Amino acid sequence: MEYNYPNEIKTRLRRIEGQIRGVLRLMEEGKSCKEVVSQLSAIRNATDRALAQIVAENLQQCILEEQANGNPDPGKLVKEAVELLVKSR
Repeated sequence: MEYNYPNEIKTRLRRIEGQIRGVLRLMEEGKSCKEVVSQLSAIRNATDRALAQIVAENLQQCILEEQANGNPDPGKLVKEAVELLVKSR
C-alpha cells in the first residue's frame, strides 16, 4: 500500500527542520544549556505530534481499506498503531 503524506505534515517537518538549524546556531553562538535544551524539548514535542498525526491518518486509511475489503474488525490495525506509538517513545 502506498501512502500519500499530506502537505500539512510535510510543512510541520520543514518547521522542525528549521528548529534544528536554530539549535545548531544557538550552539555555535555558545548560548546557554538552558536555551538549547528548551529548544530541543520543543523539537521533541513537535516530532511527537507529527508522528501521532502520521500514525492516526495511516490508521484511518487502513481501517477504511479493511472495511472496504469486507473486514469489519479493525482491532489488529489499532493494536499495530498503538505499538508504533509506544515504540517511538
